[in-house]
Amino acid sequence: MWSRKNYRLGFDPWGLGLFLAIMLPNFLWFSVPAPNDILRAESVTPLLDGAGQVFQIVMAAALCVVINITRDRPIKRGLVAGTAACVVLYFAGWTAHYAGITNAAVVLDLCLAPCGAFLIFALVQKNAPALLAATGFATCHLVSTVINFIP
Repeated sequence: MWSRKNYRLGFDPWGLGLFLAIMLPNFLWFSVPAPNDILRAESVTPLLDGAGQVFQIVMAAALCVVINITRDRPIKRGLVAGTAACVVLYFAGWTAHYAGITNAAVVLDLCLAPCGAFLIFALVQKNAPALLAATGFATCHLVSTVINFIP
C-alpha cells in the first residue's frame, strides 16, 4: 500500500484546489488586517515556524504532484466529507476572526482545521509523502500556535 513503486509524478488538481482553498483567506489576511488581530504579533518561535514552512512547502508539492496509483476509486465519502467539513470550519474561523473574535477556540480552529483537511485528504489519496509532511506541518503549526497565541 505504501510502497515507493506505487507512486508516480503527475498532477492532482484536487490537491492543488484544496491547498489554494486553504490559502485564500491567508491572502486576504496578508492584505487586509482584521480588527483586534492577535495573529500579527511577532512570533517567539522563529525556528519552529521555519520548520513548519518547510513542511508546508513539501506537503503542498506532494499534494499536487505525487500520485498513488493504487488509491481506491471511488473515494470514501466519509473522508471526503471530513476534508470538506475542515475547510468549512476553517472559513468559519476566519469569519469569526474578522468579526473581532480572537478567543482560544477561534485561534485553535484556524490552526487545526486546515491541518485536518490536509491530513484527511492525504489519507484519502494514500499519499504517504504528503501525509508525513502534513503531520510535520500540523505538529509545528499547533505548537507554535499554542506558544504564540493561546494565553
